[in-house]
Amino acid sequence: MRATKGDQLVQHGRVVGQNDKVGEIVEVMGQGGRPPYRVRFQDGHEGVCSPGPDTEIRHRETARGR
Repeated sequence: MRATKGDQLVQHGRVVGQNDKVGEIVEVMGQGGRPPYRVRFQDGHEGVCSPGPDTEIRHRETARGR
């Protein structure tokens, strides 16, 4: 998994009825775009994430519909 600053990180809900958590990657802490990432979520919470298999990276071009 690779990302750049400004990409979206989407953590998909793990159980029925649980919403996805969407955040913006504000810092790439690993080398070459690899995790961990500092993410600011829509609710204002900021944290460090090492994404698992239930996580998707939406690159800036894809997130903006290009």
